[in-house]
Amino acid sequence: MKKKKLTLILILLLTIHLSDIYAQRIKDVAYLSGYGSEQLIGYGLVVGLAGTGDSYRSSFTIQSISSMLKKFGITVPQTDVRTKNVAAVMVTASLNKNLKPGAEFDVTVSSLGDATSLQGGTLILTPLSSMNGKVYGFAQGPVSVGGYDINTITGNRISKNHSLAGRVPRGGTLKEQINFNENTNSEISVYLKEPDITTANNICNAINSKFGGEIAKALDAAEVIVNVPQERQNNLISFLAELESINIQVDEIAKVVLNERTGTVIAGNNVRILPVSITHGGLNIQIRSYPIISQPNAFSRGSTVVFNNLVPYVTQDSTKTIAIEGATNVQEVAAALNSLKVSPRDIIAIFQALKEAGALIAELVIM
Repeated sequence: MKKKKLTLILILLLTIHLSDIYAQRIKDVAYLSGYGSEQLIGYGLVVGLAGTGDSYRSSFTIQSISSMLKKFGITVPQTDVRTKNVAAVMVTASLNKNLKPGAEFDVTVSSLGDATSLQGGTLILTPLSSMNGKVYGFAQGPVSVGGYDINTITGNRISKNHSLAGRVPRGGTLKEQINFNENTNSEISVYLKEPDITTANNICNAINSKFGGEIAKALDAAEVIVNVPQERQNNLISFLAELESINIQVDEIAKVVLNERTGTVIAGNNVRILPVSITHGGLNIQIRSYPIISQPNAFSRGSTVVFNNLVPYVTQDSTKTIAIEGATNVQEVAAALNSLKVSPRDIIAIFQALKEAGALIAELVIM
C-alpha cells in the first residue's frame, strides 16, 4: 500500500489590520537620532583547544602566537611554532551607543583559519575598534559554542550545531564612551527602521496630536523632525520617553515571502488573488536497477562482467484543477492550495506562476 506523503506547509497569516487596537509604539518602529548602535570588530586568539586549533598552514596564526609571546619576553621563531591548541578568530559586537565606560556586553567569536572546533577554548584579551580605528573596548573570556564536532581516526564524525563560531557572554568591557548625541534640547530626529511614507505621516500626526500644535514634520519616508516645546526642554528625557511610547499605525506592503531552501511560505493579510484557475499534476519518475551478471565458460580466458541495467518507470498523479474567485484573501488561497495536496516547493512554484500571470496582487520575495 502506497504510503501517504506528509506535507508540512507553514503559512503565517498576518491578520492585524491598521484599524485594530494592536498599534505599535514609535520605539518599536523607529529610533531617535544619537540613540542607534555601533559595530565593533577585533582580531584575537582562542587558546586551550584540545588539538582542534589552526594548523601550521594558517601562517597568520603562527605569526600572531609569536608576536603575543614577544610581549611576555619570550622569543620563539615562527618556524618552531607547532601548536594545534590555538585558533585565530574575528571578534565582533554590536553596542548601544548609550552604554557607559565599564559596561559589559556579549561578543561573537568566529574562526578565521582551518580550526575544526572552538569548543573549550578561551579568548585572550582582544581590543575592539570601530570603523575609524579607535579602540573602544576589550574582550576576553571562555567561548561558548553550544555544540560539538568529534572526528575519529577511522573517518567517522558526529557533530551538533556549528562549533566554529561561539559567544563570550559578558566578555566585552567598554572603555571609551561611543555616544555622539546628535540631539539638541530644541530639536530631535526620529528615524524609521523601515522607511515608509504613510508610516512617517502617521508618526507625525500622532506626535502633533499628543503634544499639540505642529511640532512634528515629516521630511521624507525615513525621517521626522520634532521641535521640542519650550517648556519641555529642561527635562528632555521625560519628553523623549513620552514620545517613543506613542502608539502609531504602521502601514505594511502586501508581500509573499518564499524560502526555497526550507519550503516555507509566508503571506501577509493584504495579499489578494485575482480570478485564476490553477492546474497541478504530479509527475513521479522512478529508476530501478536490475544487475545482469555475465559468467564466462570454464577454463576460458574471459572475465566476469556485471552490467547494471537501469530501467526508468514514470507515473503521473491525477491532475487537479481549482478555481479561485476574485478578491480572495490569503486564508482562502492557502486552503485552496492545500486542497491540491501539493508540497511546499510546488506551492512556491504556483505563487511564482501567479505573479507572472499578474494574478497575485503582492510583492513576491524569494529568499
